[in-house]
Amino acid sequence: MPWQNQSGGGGGGPWGRGPRGGGGNQPPNLEELLRRGQDQFRGIMPKGFNRPRWFLLAILVVLAIWGFSGFYRVQPDEQGVVLRFGKWVQTTQPGLNYHLPYPVESVFTPKVTRENNIDIGFTQTGGGQRDVPAESLMLTGDENIVDIDFSVVWVIKDAGKYLFNIRDPELTVRAVAESAMREVIGKTPIQSALTEGRQDIEIQTKDLVQAALDEYEAGIEIRRLKLQKVDPPQEVIEAFRDVQAARADQERLRNEAEAYENDILPRARGQAEKIIQDAEAYKEQIVAEAEGEAARFTSVYAQYSKAKDVTRKRMYLDTMGQIFAGMNKIIIDKSASGAGVLPYLPLPELKRSQSRPPASSSSSSGSSSSSSSQGGQ
Repeated sequence: MPWQNQSGGGGGGPWGRGPRGGGGNQPPNLEELLRRGQDQFRGIMPKGFNRPRWFLLAILVVLAIWGFSGFYRVQPDEQGVVLRFGKWVQTTQPGLNYHLPYPVESVFTPKVTRENNIDIGFTQTGGGQRDVPAESLMLTGDENIVDIDFSVVWVIKDAGKYLFNIRDPELTVRAVAESAMREVIGKTPIQSALTEGRQDIEIQTKDLVQAALDEYEAGIEIRRLKLQKVDPPQEVIEAFRDVQAARADQERLRNEAEAYENDILPRARGQAEKIIQDAEAYKEQIVAEAEGEAARFTSVYAQYSKAKDVTRKRMYLDTMGQIFAGMNKIIIDKSASGAGVLPYLPLPELKRSQSRPPASSSSSSGSSSSSSSQGGQ
């Protein structure tokens, strides 16, 4: 012990005097110590020192320092959570604020604008990503297994609720997000989850997570929920890709068939419409001709009733004209056959000769000159 006399002689220990009773480990005299401390304090104080006044001044200074210690500043990205004897009493906004000094009140200022990220289904490692099958493998609505990795980005919405209503915020968000994703995937077919339904899955899961956290009064806001990977399990991914390729071919052929249908049907409809319109026109033409013939017959009959012989002869001539209009005609006059000459009139030949162009002037002049020469001979 530092105050023990190791040599056993008189002299003194650290307190300036030896142990009582001539030896042994005796504790120091407390009254003596207090007296010595008071004497030393009086030696430090100036002459004329008034002990009650200075003591009161010292207490006031201490109280002022203690009172000013209650001021605190909340940064723009923070919220202040004030505790009174450990109980949350209020939440303060950014700026200079005041609370009763410690130990009556204390304050926490968590960051409320910092985005926190949680990866579910995989973890980030130094060499990349490592899959966590216990979190990522889920059962779809059509009883297929799908491997899903997704991330949740969240911020503190209410610092007081965040600090006191949930024990482990990150673990709570992870558990709620995984549960919500399993619920949504359990109602979604695998084909929709792998293709066009990804955005709907993100929206529905985010809404479910936010609703659950609000029910817990966790003071957390979900900013984003992003699907990182949606694939079949590694053991069957090759077979599944073959199925996907076949479905893609099916979809392509269906699109080609629909394109052909969209091309051929309008043309067929147009052709059918054209046929209908032609038939309507033919119908109107035939009806008009029939009505015209009927009107002509009526008018001819009216004239026939007035002059039957003339009308009959005119009808005979018109009919014969229509019959012989497109035929070759030859007229033989029987009355002139007794003169030894056959009266023959080839009407088609005459018609053709009349339609021939006249001979050129050179040929006509040559023929006339030859005729004249023959006449001279």
